[in-house]
Amino acid sequence: MKRIVLLCCSLVLAQASLAWGPKGHDVTAYIAECHLTPEAAEAVDKVLGGHSLVYYANWLDNASHQSEYAYTKTWHYRNIDAGQTLETMPVNPDGDVLTAVEQLVERLSSGELTPEEEALDLKMLIHLVGDMHCPMHLGHLSDLGGNRVPVTVFGRSSNLHAAWDTTLPESAHKWSYTEWQEQIDRLADDEVMLVESGLPRDWALETWALCSEIYGATPEGSSISYDYVARYAPVVERQFLRGGYRLARLLNEIYR
Repeated sequence: MKRIVLLCCSLVLAQASLAWGPKGHDVTAYIAECHLTPEAAEAVDKVLGGHSLVYYANWLDNASHQSEYAYTKTWHYRNIDAGQTLETMPVNPDGDVLTAVEQLVERLSSGELTPEEEALDLKMLIHLVGDMHCPMHLGHLSDLGGNRVPVTVFGRSSNLHAAWDTTLPESAHKWSYTEWQEQIDRLADDEVMLVESGLPRDWALETWALCSEIYGATPEGSSISYDYVARYAPVVERQFLRGGYRLARLLNEIYR
């Protein structure tokens, strides 16, 4: 019985450490896939051995728990405490999502990787650009990105991090990842240019600003229900779009 309890606790903690649930990462990757140039699409197909971006969208969440890739565990987030900024918050020496994305883009753009290295870096980049747009992954170190902020979600005990990773997107729409793309991927050309602009650092700051707003709107003990979902469903949609278009932009620049 004790083993079962410990196993359940371990699973809960493992899930709480993830970013967007599998659906969210699939949506982000599929939006990116739909906006690759022919050259980039051909190159990605070759690097990934015929697999799509979606195929590897969630790969790193599982890989980070394997000994071979345990060094990537801290790469999924960048903590910024209340009262701190991106510049003043001490950087995690083990790495973070912004540093990882910047370094992966640099490595992939170098043209000096072996096929194995290139495939690994690309699989990581696909996932981490999604993580960068998941609000609570720019959350406070003091509460582990909202994992220690208790809330109730439709009457059930949860935490702020888990609510944003999976519950909120799944409550917003019961769509497949292709349906998500079909319904929300309708930006005009000038809107696309605005979304794609900037650098990964700018995107992280943008997510941090959103995260700060969410903290203010969802204090400890908040009850998340239909009104909260209605308020933030458009935000989830926007973050999926931003992540997808920006991943596409990076890949189109890498594989010109």
